[in-house]
Amino acid sequence: MFCDTTDGAHASATIYSLIITAKKNGLDLFSYLRDILTRIPRGEALEPLLPWNWKSSEA
Repeated sequence: MFCDTTDGAHASATIYSLIITAKKNGLDLFSYLRDILTRIPRGEALEPLLPWNWKSSEA
């Protein structure tokens, strides 16, 4: 409804699904997003960053 393109709608749905899945897995959403959004640009593998596999890189 609020996306101008099909690609925009797909991107929004992907982000919303990631957020809801993280919440359902009991993750602190801010910590999770901050961590994965700093690790993805470094070229880290995506599978370990999925909500059900995620381990914080913070000590």
